[in-house]
Amino acid sequence: MKRTRVCRIVCLLVMCLSGALTANAQTRSTGAELARLPQVRRALDYIKSIEPETIEEQIRITEIPAPTFKEGSRAEYFKRRFTELGLKNVRIDRAGNCLGERPGAGGTDAPTLVVAAHLDTVFDENTDTKVKRDGTILKAPGISDDGRGLTLLIALVRALDQAKVGTHGAIIFVANVGEEGLGDLKGTRHLFNDELKGRITHFISIDGAGLSITNKAVGSRRYRVTYTGPGGHSYSDFGLPNPIHTLGRLIEKVSRFQTPAEPKTTFNVGRIEGGTSVNSIARTASLEMDMRSVSADELAKLDAQFKAAAQTALDEENSRWTSERKLTVEVKPIGNRPTGTQAADAPIVQTALAADRALGIKSVLDASSTDSNVPISLGIPAITIDGGGRSQGTHSLDETFDLTDSHLGSQRALLTVLGVVGVN
Repeated sequence: MKRTRVCRIVCLLVMCLSGALTANAQTRSTGAELARLPQVRRALDYIKSIEPETIEEQIRITEIPAPTFKEGSRAEYFKRRFTELGLKNVRIDRAGNCLGERPGAGGTDAPTLVVAAHLDTVFDENTDTKVKRDGTILKAPGISDDGRGLTLLIALVRALDQAKVGTHGAIIFVANVGEEGLGDLKGTRHLFNDELKGRITHFISIDGAGLSITNKAVGSRRYRVTYTGPGGHSYSDFGLPNPIHTLGRLIEKVSRFQTPAEPKTTFNVGRIEGGTSVNSIARTASLEMDMRSVSADELAKLDAQFKAAAQTALDEENSRWTSERKLTVEVKPIGNRPTGTQAADAPIVQTALAADRALGIKSVLDASSTDSNVPISLGIPAITIDGGGRSQGTHSLDETFDLTDSHLGSQRALLTVLGVVGVN
């Protein structure tokens, strides 16, 4: 009886020790150690070797127009490619995101990592997106943001499959909608609130060119302010309060806002519209305001200051004239991105930094507004990484991508992903 109990205890100790060693191996298997695994080495070599094909994929994707709210054609392209690559449960969800899953061996107790890149661009559907090439330079609207990130979703799947890399955790590849402008992170919000609610343990967005790591989420508040009045003739109805003049009062006040350099807090009037002719007093006039900060407190202060300025401008214009016909104002929210920070010593950040060290990349941690804002604000481990290469003129018609050593971005993405989900 005693021998049986001793044997059981020894067996339990062996099992626990074995489990501890396995866990430690997974913890240590990042960066250089991960890169020394034979199957990972094969995947790294392969993803570098197919970089010319990856660039051709980047060109094809970029040339498919995908304005925010009109990403359907690109989503269908990814549905076809994900299916061809053998991902499981490929679908386009109700928000318009395209998803494909690569199961892991660890089951429900293992990590579930979403690797995402956004489908949408800031350009309308009539923009010429034909890619022009000059040596190592590719030029086209959206070629870097996020033509590059989207391309790496496909390259990662190809490399993992070709090298037969099995993972402990599951990877869900997502080409998501609504990252730019008034999309207000629609696609990513849908993942966490609906499509993948409760499943996501880690999140990595690949967005744009370069080799930075974004661990600070720049939050934003956006409003459309509309002043409305009776309108009339510029001469015969002179004396009516003027919505466009009121916009001018508000813009002048905004131009005098004072914000701290640290934490960086910004404001911008991005669009104005209104009026019908040069000799008419406008019936309506509106502007769109963007405010950003990595600090929720500073953003809240700026928000309150802006709303007060919008009301003061209205009061000043109405009191300027003796007419009993007054203006009204509507301050309508059109965007609200959460702030947050993924600590520099957080495991997911350290995993990306370890990948950089293994590849000889000089790491840079930065702050930006990306799809990772959503999971960071929810306390879910998340970062955004650049996709390699270099870009200039982002969000302009002269946007470029320099593919010099762009394979480093592909390899860094691969190592970071594997550092999160673990290798069998």
